[in-house]
Amino acid sequence: MTDMFSIKGKVAVITGAGGVLGGSIALSLSKAGAKIVVLDIRKENIDRKLEELKKQGGEAVGFVCDVLNMDSLKETADKIVAQWKQIDILINCAGGNVPGATLLPDQTIFDMKIEDWEKVTQLNQTGTVFPCLVFGKVMSERKEGSIITISSMATYSALTRVPGYSVAKTGINIFTKWMATELAQKFGDGIRVNAIAPGFFIGDQNRAILINPDGSYTDRSKKVLAKTPMGRFGDINELNGIVQFLCSPAASFITGAIIPVDGGFSAYSGV
Repeated sequence: MTDMFSIKGKVAVITGAGGVLGGSIALSLSKAGAKIVVLDIRKENIDRKLEELKKQGGEAVGFVCDVLNMDSLKETADKIVAQWKQIDILINCAGGNVPGATLLPDQTIFDMKIEDWEKVTQLNQTGTVFPCLVFGKVMSERKEGSIITISSMATYSALTRVPGYSVAKTGINIFTKWMATELAQKFGDGIRVNAIAPGFFIGDQNRAILINPDGSYTDRSKKVLAKTPMGRFGDINELNGIVQFLCSPAASFITGAIIPVDGGFSAYSGV
């Protein structure tokens, strides 16, 4: 039974692996025996994550790569195949909100800067679509692989203050379903495309709107927790289990799914 969940020896490409989410997933998959390809736009982030991975005895390589640049992605794919012959897993962790794209409490949608809208939609939508096209094509040649995209609770209902991020992640939902259908129909049942939809986790990108300078919860945090049946924020490591499951043979009949990991937030009406 345990072999059903094995990803030992699989080559896992993780975009944004120098960040908190991608880094956590990289460490987890490495412990499970996967070979990790760390992709990030910042070399210092790559070097730091490679050092962590190698300290725990994992096999890993890293490449500076721009997920918004097809040439950069194609060159990187060629390097990976040259070294490890194949790509089995793609985790699209590059993304998140960007400075300026969150409306302040006293702002309206009409105060939003168009350049911030464009930045956040490009990063989250195009920055997921392009890697899926490049690394997914490598998978299509072997008719085998698992792709995971990152959705959000912002796609289930309207979250105030983050219009661009909400629209971008909602686009990722339909792209995940579309890509899953396309690959299954044209390349067989060996390539699967799924998404995870994280609930609320405190990280660098959202800390300022969830935690006051004195360490107490903001009003926004209190509203989030009031709608979370578990009554707490998630720990970033709590995403790792579902990711490994979706990458493993145990999920062989799951594709086009968007799975919430949210402490019940998406299930609760608030009354």
